[in-house]
Amino acid sequence: QVQLEESGGGTVQPGGSLRLACTTSGFTFNRAAMGWYRQAPEKERELVARISMSGTTTAYADSVKGRFTISKDNAKNTLALQMDSLKPEDTAVYYCNYNYYGMEYWGKGTLVTVSS
Repeated sequence: QVQLEESGGGTVQPGGSLRLACTTSGFTFNRAAMGWYRQAPEKERELVARISMSGTTTAYADSVKGRFTISKDNAKNTLALQMDSLKPEDTAVYYCNYNYYGMEYWGKGTLVTVSS
């Protein structure tokens, strides 16, 4: 079955960096467009970044554009999110997402806290 597992979260000071990873199994990763979402306390889950199946096309939320980079390693079935210049408002649980013809798959999430 489809499995997604996020890792790499933690606590970092404003201006710092973190790299999130999502290891996957149970589907053909190199034929899957993928995404990262986040959910801050008392807020709805929001799209952070998406990447095409080949990894050549990406899209970002305006709030993270220029600071975050999504990437896809089709040889390792792994999705990554490099987060630089982190801000307190980036604090959230980050989720890896796979959408297969409208069926959504999610990992359990990894918590990112940006605080001094």
